Amino acid sequence: MPEFIDAHGTTIVYDVYEAQSTPRGVVQLLHGVGEHAGRYVVLAEALAAAGFTVYADDHRGHGRTGMGQWADADRLGRLGPGGHRAAVDAVWQLTGLIRDAHPGLPLVLLGHSWGSFLAQMLLDQHPDAYDAVVLSGSALRTPGALNGGDLNAPWKGKGALGTEWLSSDLAVGRAFLADPLTTSVPLVKLFGLRDALRIFGRPRRDLGRDVPILLMVGSDDTVGGPRSVHRLAADYRERSGLSDVTTLVYPGARHEIFQETVQGDVRADLMAWLDRRFPARGD
Repeated sequence: MPEFIDAHGTTIVYDVYEAQSTPRGVVQLLHGVGEHAGRYVVLAEALAAAGFTVYADDHRGHGRTGMGQWADADRLGRLGPGGHRAAVDAVWQLTGLIRDAHPGLPLVLLGHSWGSFLAQMLLDQHPDAYDAVVLSGSALRTPGALNGGDLNAPWKGKGALGTEWLSSDLAVGRAFLADPLTTSVPLVKLFGLRDALRIFGRPRRDLGRDVPILLMVGSDDTVGGPRSVHRLAADYRERSGLSDVTTLVYPGARHEIFQETVQGDVRADLMAWLDRRFPARGD
């Protein structure tokens, strides 16, 4: 497993999926809270088959990185020294490594859930670093637009697993609970109130670069849902000055659209969007 050391001495573990044809771009994939990059193997392999090299790290406190920090699965999700700012910085450090390894190739930042919030922050801070951004299960990062309550509330009842909000395919929730590298501890408890509040923010005004944005969300996503994502899209157009902003809503889908019953359609839509902006290169 490749790895690097962040500014606080934490070893960040990541995976690389090499493009299976002449590379036409690189995708940096950012997972959500309480999970890890290994839950995105199917997506990463599909992107590699389509000509994109994929880098996917286990963020600070998470997955293999988190086990290296804590050696205790009960502490997974806790970010460690430097907190949320250090988590953002570590993802940015990986961006630098990717740029050094693949000069001249376009770089797409793809974030899911908390990973999509990290992607929003990185785009605000470094708009020149990314050639496109894809946000899955995202939200406008403001109180009221981002759900800080019980994400599983619509599915409460006798026999509920507590993970029904993830996907309408209940096997996804069962697999999440059985995974030794995941945690269902709420974000505020994992991060602490101060770091949880650092997630809030809005897209930067006058970004200065017209970066294509794709927002993908399930109609039944309780993190933000379509209303919040449409507000986020409006901010990117009106505040940031972006002209290429696409929103796709999947009827009946919940939070993890890449693990939904319609995941094949979701991947196909992503590939079609990427194809139009980064055409395949000849071998």
